[in-house]
Amino acid sequence: MARTDPTASDAELHRRLIYGDETALTEVYDAYGGLVRHVAARVTRTTGAADDVAQEVFAQLWARPYAFDARRGTLRTWLGMLAHRRAVDWVRSEARHRKAGAADDEVLHAIPAEEPGPDERVVDRERSLLLHSALAQLPPPQREVVHLAYFAGRTYRQAAQELGIPEGTAKTRLRTALHRLAEALDDDTAKGARA
Repeated sequence: MARTDPTASDAELHRRLIYGDETALTEVYDAYGGLVRHVAARVTRTTGAADDVAQEVFAQLWARPYAFDARRGTLRTWLGMLAHRRAVDWVRSEARHRKAGAADDEVLHAIPAEEPGPDERVVDRERSLLLHSALAQLPPPQREVVHLAYFAGRTYRQAAQELGIPEGTAKTRLRTALHRLAEALDDDTAKGARA
């Protein structure tokens, strides 16, 4: 995939990821999947672990795309750094497991307490998907203000300035969007409870 301006392309991909566009995730994976696996393989020294790390990196990007901040660097750099961190965590975890394997009574202590369990990860992913779906249903002007205020960390005044709209308009759009999101998420939760 030819990329002439990575910053502009990254910004567009990032925007699409925040709004739940699955094709954007595919494009990011196509562009940077090899890099992520390569970084992970250099650290873990195993192909299987590198694949697992890559899966975790892209799952995190999909679940929490707002964690990437284009002002701090490119998507390529951020994904490479994230892959390195995850790979180092994997190596440390493996070392703990080997050490714990020597004494059966310490196996449970080898699992880091801060890592969510499989059930918690599933719930987090479901919540993330619900949020992405609800955001995608908002009108574009409201989505823009929510994106700037909650995912890019701007105040409503800063969002108004960036969008070139009056502060009152930004505040109204944000309030309306949050109300709509709350209703949409409440409806989805109620539907899930009835199913």
